[in-house]
Amino acid sequence: MLDDIKKTLWATADKLRANMDAAEYKHLVLGLIFVKYISDTFAARQAELRTRLTDPDDEYFYGNAAPEDIDAELEDRDYYREVNVFWVPEAARWETLRAAAKQPAIGLRIDEALDLIETENPRLKGILDKRYARAQLPDGKLGELVDLVSTIGFGQTPGTARDVLGQVYEYFLGMFASAEGKRGGQFYTPASIVRTLVAVLAPHRGQVYDPCCGSGGMFVQSEKFIEAHGGRMGDVSIYGQEANPTTWRLAAMNLAIRGIDFNLGREPADTFTHDQHPDLRADYILANPPFNISDWWHGSLEGDPRWQYGTPPQGNANYAWLQHMLHHLKPTGRAGIVLANGSMSSSQNSEGAIRAAMVDADVVEVMVALPGQLFFNTQIPACLWFLAKQKQRRGEVLFIDARKLGKMISRVQAELDDAAIARIADTVAAWRGEARPGAARPGAEMAAYADVPGFCRSVPLAEIAQHGHVLTPGRYVGAEEVEDDDEAFAEKMQQLTTRLGEQMTKGAELDALIREKLGGLGYEV
Repeated sequence: MLDDIKKTLWATADKLRANMDAAEYKHLVLGLIFVKYISDTFAARQAELRTRLTDPDDEYFYGNAAPEDIDAELEDRDYYREVNVFWVPEAARWETLRAAAKQPAIGLRIDEALDLIETENPRLKGILDKRYARAQLPDGKLGELVDLVSTIGFGQTPGTARDVLGQVYEYFLGMFASAEGKRGGQFYTPASIVRTLVAVLAPHRGQVYDPCCGSGGMFVQSEKFIEAHGGRMGDVSIYGQEANPTTWRLAAMNLAIRGIDFNLGREPADTFTHDQHPDLRADYILANPPFNISDWWHGSLEGDPRWQYGTPPQGNANYAWLQHMLHHLKPTGRAGIVLANGSMSSSQNSEGAIRAAMVDADVVEVMVALPGQLFFNTQIPACLWFLAKQKQRRGEVLFIDARKLGKMISRVQAELDDAAIARIADTVAAWRGEARPGAARPGAEMAAYADVPGFCRSVPLAEIAQHGHVLTPGRYVGAEEVEDDDEAFAEKMQQLTTRLGEQMTKGAELDALIREKLGGLGYEV
C-alpha cells in the first residue's frame, strides 16, 4: 500500500515540475514534505495534550479551565520540546499554508513560514532552504504541489508518522538521484550499498561518523539497524560533514524528521581543509566519498598528521579519505568506505606505497568487490574497504568477490538484494568469529568460517606482499568450483559426441555436393 502511495506521489510531483530542472525542484518538494511532517507531528502532540489537559485522571489535568484557557496552555512550547517535537508557529502550520495555496504570493508565504520555524527551533537554523518565492515554476504549480503534499497522511502516532515520512522522503531522494543522473549521485548513495556497509559494521552504540555524509543515508540505515536489533537510537551519537550547502541541508532535514540528534558541524565545509570534528574518534565510520577527485589538495595539508601512512597524491583524494577515516577512528573502532576499484591496485604516485604501509600495519580488515551498475551517477566499478586498528584476525585480510551477486532492478540499475547482503555480512561475521545479530540464514549466527573458491578467502599479509600489495579480491579468491557430477558429465559428453558426429556427416555431404557442382562447371576437383 505504501509503495503504491510513494509511486503515485512521485508521478504526480514529477508531472507538476513541468520543465523545471530536477536539481532545483528537489529542494522545493523535500522542503514541503519536511514542513508537512513537522506540522503534522505538532498537531498530533497538540491533540494529545488537549485530551490530557481535560482528563481529571491525567497528571497534565488543567482543572476546570475554560476552553480559551486550554487553548492558551496548548501554546506553551515546553510541552512540545519535552518530547522532541518541533514547535510550529501558527502562521507556519500546514493548514495555514494550504489555505493560501492558490494565492499568487504562496511562495513568499512558505519562505516566511520557514523563517518562523527556524527562529523557534535553533536546531534548524540555516537548514531550511528558503527558495519558494523565486521558484521558476509555472503559475499555479506551487499551489498544486502544496495540495499534493497535503495528501500525505502521516498517521496518528509519532512513530508511525516518522516511519511513513522517512520512507516517502528516502524514496523521493532516490528518484531525484535517478532523475538528475550524474549530479544526483553526489548526494545519494544507493540504499543496498549503505545497507551492506551497515550490516557488516553492525553499529549499535557509541559515535557514528560520516565525513562526506551527502543526504545522510548512512545515518538513516544505521538507525534502522539499531532499532531492528532491539537497540535505541539514543545509544549512538551522530557526527557528519558535507561540503555542498544544499546537500548539507538535505542531510539535516533527513535526520531531523526522524528525531535523530546530530552534529553536522557549524557549517557546510571541506572535510580536508576545514575539518568540523578535529578531535572526534569514532566507534563506527561509514562513508561514500566522491571517487577519484583531483582538485582536493591545498598547501595547508602538507605535513598534516592525518597522513600517517604517507602523503596522498595531489591528483587523487582516495588515499586521503582512507587516512582521514583511520585518523578519526577509535582504537577499537571499525570503518567501511566505498571507493573506486582503482584504489585497490593503483600504484600511481604514492598510492601503492601508502596501500602497502596500511596493509603491513594490519589496519585493512576486509575487501569486497561489488557488482557493476549499482550507482546512479557512474559506471566506474566500486569496492568496499573495511578498516580496523584492532582486528580479530591479525595478519590476515578477508577478500570477498561479490561481483556476481547483483540483481538488475531496471534496464540500467542493479542492486544487492537481502540475500546477497546477508551472505556478505554472515561471511564477515563468521571470519571474525562473531555472532551476527539477526542473521538471515539459519545457523549463520554461529557458523564457522571457511574459504569458498570464487567467493571468499582469508589471505595472510605475506601473500598479499608477494602480489605487490594489490587488494583486488579476484586475484585471491580463485575460480568458483564446478560441481563434479560423473553421470551428468557422461551424459553431456555423449550428447556432444553425437552432435559432433552429425555435424561431421553433414560436412562430408556438403563437401561432396560442392565437388559435384564445381565439376559440372569444368573445374578439376
